[in-house]
Amino acid sequence: MASVVRTIDYNLEEQFNQDIFDYALERGFGEIHIKLDKQLDFRAIIAIHNTKLGPALGGCRFVPYSNSTNAMFDVVRLARAMSYKAAMVNLPYGGGKMVIMKPPHIENRDAFFRVAGQFIESLNGRYITALDSGTNLTDMSVIHTQTNYVSSLAEQDGEPSPYTADGVFNGIRACVKFKYGHSNLSGIHVAIQGVGKVGYYLARLLHNEGAKITVCDIDQTSVNRCVEEFAANVVSSDDIYTVDCDVFAPCALGAVINDQTIATLKAPIIAGSANNQLTRAYHGQRLHENGILYAPDYVINAGGLIYAVNRYEQASPELASKRINEIGSSLLNIFERSKEENLPSSGIADTIAEEKLA
Repeated sequence: MASVVRTIDYNLEEQFNQDIFDYALERGFGEIHIKLDKQLDFRAIIAIHNTKLGPALGGCRFVPYSNSTNAMFDVVRLARAMSYKAAMVNLPYGGGKMVIMKPPHIENRDAFFRVAGQFIESLNGRYITALDSGTNLTDMSVIHTQTNYVSSLAEQDGEPSPYTADGVFNGIRACVKFKYGHSNLSGIHVAIQGVGKVGYYLARLLHNEGAKITVCDIDQTSVNRCVEEFAANVVSSDDIYTVDCDVFAPCALGAVINDQTIATLKAPIIAGSANNQLTRAYHGQRLHENGILYAPDYVINAGGLIYAVNRYEQASPELASKRINEIGSSLLNIFERSKEENLPSSGIADTIAEEKLA
């Protein structure tokens, strides 16, 4: 059965009520590149947010977008998060992202990603790509025929999902320790929104620790696998927010924490792998006021970036493991500062990252 991918159709232009160029300039962007190929129906954007610490590194997302405005806002938000992510885990890289608008029909996928590789190569090393939603290791290998600026390759064991999940797992342990005073996950109830690659690996890690798991996903095959392997409970995508649990783990697409979902959440902790979980910045303040502990997404999900950098530099696996294990400590520092200053954890993380990027 083919995997199911949700179209990114949230109206970002309406949510932000701002011109995309004004939005990007206010957030420190200097480069937004567009590539078109009429014959292939290829439409792609590369956004480079910051290169102070090094070349921009971020994944290539290949999913359907309902319109080009959504694609543009998505790539800008994701690229900025990559800058903050690299800064927070002390990696010598900047933040960038590539989105390719997936058309309804593709006759030659290899030709599609050869053009993507040529697009990346044209930027002369200012952007390095990696796996993301909708792309696979074969796509990365095709890109690699056109450019060396790619980190996720099959011959380098380049699948980052298990390492992203490992970082989220460490982050959940840190959240539980801060909230409940212990790091034992046995009996902790985690509701996972999205059990594709990262969500599945996270569910396995939690199950092995004795956690109780509730899941939802638009792909029934992924749900069934979690039921069979982990005895997971299943709810609908609409009901996942109202599960009475200890941890809500968003592991699908972003913008899931908003006015409507905050009002229905029963979990005292939000800790998951999805990028850009907060629809607007003020939602971090809303969570803080409601006593909900939020693990800033670009910190807790940094394991995949750490591993991508490790493979790109061909460094020792032990170094990647060490950095991933430090994600929990980074979160605890953010939580302590949030408590001391009575400010949302999302704002504290932004401040730390911006100090490093200033």
